[in-house]
Amino acid sequence: MADRRWPHYARWGLLAAAVLTLVIFLTQQAQQNTHVSYAESPASSKSVQDGTAGTSGATVPTTDEMKTMVQASPVVRLTGSIATWDEAAVRKAIGKADIRIIVAPPGLTKDASSRVNEVSNASVRVVGLQVSASGRTASPSDAPGWQHQFGTDDVTNEMLTMIALVRHQPSPPDVAPLPRRDPTVAELATATASLRATGRYLAPGATLANPPETTKAFPGKPLYVALPTQPAGQPLVHYGPALAKEFPGRPIVAIYGGWIEYDGPSAAEFSDVATASFYGQFGDFLAPRSYPQIGLVGAYLNQVTDIRYAGIFDHPLPYVPFDPLHVTLPALPWIFAACAVGFLVFSIRPALHRNHPSGGAGLPARLAALTSLAVEVSGLTDGPSDAALARGITDLTTAREAIDQDLEAKFIREALDSAQSELDSVAKLLGRDDYRPAAYLPGSLA
Repeated sequence: MADRRWPHYARWGLLAAAVLTLVIFLTQQAQQNTHVSYAESPASSKSVQDGTAGTSGATVPTTDEMKTMVQASPVVRLTGSIATWDEAAVRKAIGKADIRIIVAPPGLTKDASSRVNEVSNASVRVVGLQVSASGRTASPSDAPGWQHQFGTDDVTNEMLTMIALVRHQPSPPDVAPLPRRDPTVAELATATASLRATGRYLAPGATLANPPETTKAFPGKPLYVALPTQPAGQPLVHYGPALAKEFPGRPIVAIYGGWIEYDGPSAAEFSDVATASFYGQFGDFLAPRSYPQIGLVGAYLNQVTDIRYAGIFDHPLPYVPFDPLHVTLPALPWIFAACAVGFLVFSIRPALHRNHPSGGAGLPARLAALTSLAVEVSGLTDGPSDAALARGITDLTTAREAIDQDLEAKFIREALDSAQSELDSVAKLLGRDDYRPAAYLPGSLA
């Protein structure tokens, strides 16, 4: 008796396994809100945006006094202002329009900044390196723009953008990178000697004081090269590559006024990312303010540390324990398909040896042929085709049970027609015309 009934037990056991597999798979699909964390960055939480840093104590006249000054002159530069621009290009952009410009120093208090903004007869306002007009602000969006703005105090492109806004004209194109030149033999020798002695080189006019000797931002002790704001329009002395040859394997941080560059280990991989991340996040905040170079370097090193601890570059990956579910989850659809096919195989075995009464001749053979097609395509399906295959298998199961229970041929035929339609959809989704029932089944069943 046991030998004769084992297909019955196997059939329903496979069905139970298929249902259980489907439930597990669908449950896991509903739990995909995963939080991934690399490691908590050890960078200091202090930011250039903390507190009231960036104010310089600079003062400006009263609003009425500034209005009088602007009325008397198309360009008013207040004491302490630092912004420069190509005057010929700006005059050409203004043309015959009555556009008046007021330029204020960086680091103004909130009250002083408000007084500048209230100068109603000024078309364009420049506070530090921030250029605004008509309630809008012009900001660089790439490295060459930030390089001009923070490395040379040149806001020509921002001025032209705001003038175009006031005159309702198209904005100018983005600026090209500053030209470069290698350091002279004397310049390189001076910088190299200072770096060997102290780990830093401060050119006359630079303000970098006591940069950190070690940092989580880079492996090894970094070297610092600090220069004052560079003259606009002149080539930038490219210290980084030259010093990288003199100090192989050492991180080199070069700062030109407010523009920071990195050369050394992994520079090709993350230098551009660090620059875009730092100035993209803090550029608009820094432009109207006054920060010492040490404050900028500290914030830059924190930003680089955060980037490296995000797991993007050469920081070692954390240990991840083995997750059996993560490994087995992709196999669940295949297990479901195998169980479903096994269930169908055990279900149709009795039907292969008899025909259904009441006009149902040939239906078991059609069921067998469609089941064979379902087995063929089960190893190829994924995504939307999986759903169509599952519906087709359900229809075939319904037809098999109807045959076993001697139901009307019309009911069996409807189930088989539905299954054939679903398997046709599977073939279309797979792009396999040879697996469409019309081509796969014998001509009498197509």
